[in-house]
Amino acid sequence: MAGHSKWANIKHKKAAADAKRGKVFTRLIKEITVAARMGGGDVGSNPRLRLAVEKAYDQNMPKDTIERAIKRGSGDLEGVNYEEIRYEGYGINGAAVMVDCLTDNRTRTVADVRHAFTKHGGNLGTDGSVSFLFVHCGQMLFPPGTDEDRLMEAALEAGADDVLHHEDDSFEVVTPPYDFSAIRQVLEKSGFKAEFAEVTMKPQNEVEFSGDEAVRMQKLIDALEYLDDVQAVYTTAVLSE
Repeated sequence: MAGHSKWANIKHKKAAADAKRGKVFTRLIKEITVAARMGGGDVGSNPRLRLAVEKAYDQNMPKDTIERAIKRGSGDLEGVNYEEIRYEGYGINGAAVMVDCLTDNRTRTVADVRHAFTKHGGNLGTDGSVSFLFVHCGQMLFPPGTDEDRLMEAALEAGADDVLHHEDDSFEVVTPPYDFSAIRQVLEKSGFKAEFAEVTMKPQNEVEFSGDEAVRMQKLIDALEYLDDVQAVYTTAVLSE
C-alpha cells in the first residue's frame, strides 16, 4: 500500500486550478456540450455527462448555464460543434505529457500545441507514444490522519480499485472512471470527504523534478493549459516546490 508522496503536490495542483477558475467554467461548458452530443442529454443514462455536470456543480456553476450547455449538445439550441483530440508528447528530460483538447479548428489547435511544446523545451510525439503510461481512473485524496482501516473498508466495499497509503500519510482512493461519482457519494455518507477528487489520466509511474528542471517543466505545463482549446494536461512529472 506504499506509494508516492502526494499531499503537497496535489494541494499545489488544486490551488493552481482554483486560480484559473474562469477557464474552468469555459472548459466545463465545452465538456458538458460534447458529452450531451455524444451520449444524449439524459444525465441518468449518460455517465460522461453525469461526471461533467457534477464537476460543474462542484465549481458552483449556475444551473441554467449547465442546462443551456446540455441543450446545445443535444441539439435543442444552436452551438459550436467541438472535436475531441488528444496530443501526446515529451517534456523536460523526456517526461510524458498528454494534452486533451476540444476544438472547432484542428489546424489552429495542433499549431498552438506544437508551438507550446517547442518553445518550452519539449516536443510533440505521435499517437500512442505515451498514452500507455497512463490509466483512466477516478482519484480521491484524503489528508494525513484519516482512519486508514475505516477508509479502506468503506472504499473497497463501495467498489474502489485500490487504496494507497502515501509516504506523507495521505491516502488515495482509486476507482473505475464511471463509478467515481457513486463511490464518492458512499464515502461521503461514511464521513470521508476527499480534499481533492477528479476523474483523470493517472500516470502509472512518476518522475520527480526539482530546481531548474521543475521550473522549466512547469512553464511547459502552464503554456499548454493556457491554450483555449486545451481541456486537460497530464504528465508523469511530479514537480517539487
